Amino acid sequence: MKKSVLYTATGDKGTTSLVGGHRISKADKRIQAYGDVDELNSYIGLIAALMAPADTMIHDELIALQHRLFDIGAALATLPDSQADIPAGVTQRQIEILERAIDRIDGNLPPLHNFILPGGTVASSHAQIARAVCRRAERNIAFLAIDQPVSPLILVFVNRLSDYLFALARYLNVTASHPEITWSKNG
Repeated sequence: MKKSVLYTATGDKGTTSLVGGHRISKADKRIQAYGDVDELNSYIGLIAALMAPADTMIHDELIALQHRLFDIGAALATLPDSQADIPAGVTQRQIEILERAIDRIDGNLPPLHNFILPGGTVASSHAQIARAVCRRAERNIAFLAIDQPVSPLILVFVNRLSDYLFALARYLNVTASHPEITWSKNG
């Protein structure tokens, strides 16, 4: 019987390989950062699946974001002195494209005067979960950047992405005619 290529057993002792072959502990903050990006990418894939074929513009935007997150994950999984040929993570142009998408979505929403509770439609709820995962990824990337080089554009992009996901969650509720639930101090 042929042995599966899905498992290698090289990580059985709590280490993993980075791009370029360097092995580090799975508890390393670099692994946490790109693991969060991977989790975020998975949630965005779920939202994209919920969008197809209902909203092809949002669906295509989400797929493009998944590509950017894969690039960011690869950049985070590579030590700065590695000779590996990987994408830079993200460019200023990609940040500007994301900002225009946020502006487009937000321009179709009623003004926000209160905090809103996450929830509503299934798609909106998943977008809110993705937003929370995005914020965690951002915190862990910032933590990594304290003592290791990380492109500042990665932090900017991930910060904007959480804003995009918040606007998207609102948009998904509004377009489904699902009322937003505003937070009240005493519930």
